[in-house]
Amino acid sequence: MYDPKGNGKQKTVDSVAFTEVEPPAHLRGIVHRFLELNTNGPLDEDYRFHALPDACTYVVFDQLNPQVAGISKLRAESEEFNLGRSFHFINIRFLPGVWQADLDAIAHGQVDTPYSGDLPLITTNAQLIAKGFTDSQTALADLVDILVGRGLVAPNPVTEQIFLHLDDINSVAEMAEVCSLSPRQLQRTLKRTTGFSPHDFLKVLRLQQSLNGNDTWSYADQSHFIHSFRKATGYTPGKYAKKFDV
Repeated sequence: MYDPKGNGKQKTVDSVAFTEVEPPAHLRGIVHRFLELNTNGPLDEDYRFHALPDACTYVVFDQLNPQVAGISKLRAESEEFNLGRSFHFINIRFLPGVWQADLDAIAHGQVDTPYSGDLPLITTNAQLIAKGFTDSQTALADLVDILVGRGLVAPNPVTEQIFLHLDDINSVAEMAEVCSLSPRQLQRTLKRTTGFSPHDFLKVLRLQQSLNGNDTWSYADQSHFIHSFRKATGYTPGKYAKKFDV
């Protein structure tokens, strides 16, 4: 089953907390996790956050600025962000393919500007700031229910089948087969719902499986895996493991 690891935090920074919480049962086909990333006090130097390609869409809330929130999605290669010396974010990580709105309107990478859209993100952010992450899951779930009601997010039967049979998929052709689609239909569906071609989507899934401990899952050989991992993250697997926790 697909279990995306969307971040890598520096191992040397103990005063940065990263917390993941499962959503309520009725949202688990849509939401992967509710997340919190925050400093426990000002850091001595800027903090580097390595955002991994995970094909997920995020709603991001800046807890230090009530007006900053938005929708974010990474592409097929990772990015490294400088978050500064003090930060506090709460995120909703949606499963790949469930976001139904226009993918072109989604910000690329970290959200850092005031939100001006028509979704109740600012209202939700104010509730999160007032309650704190431990007591904020109801507010996050309520927002997802609103997005579902507006048709902006919904379960994706194609990606659900891919995740269900993930351990048996070694090629795009096998991916199309488990979805009962032709390769052309799969291409259109994944591009529309995830923003990825089937080939790039499979590369992201392979990378994520490697971070779950299956170092060469679906790779032809070790050198192929190392090349693909370095292309996606900028690091060899060994150097990544030394620098980041995932």
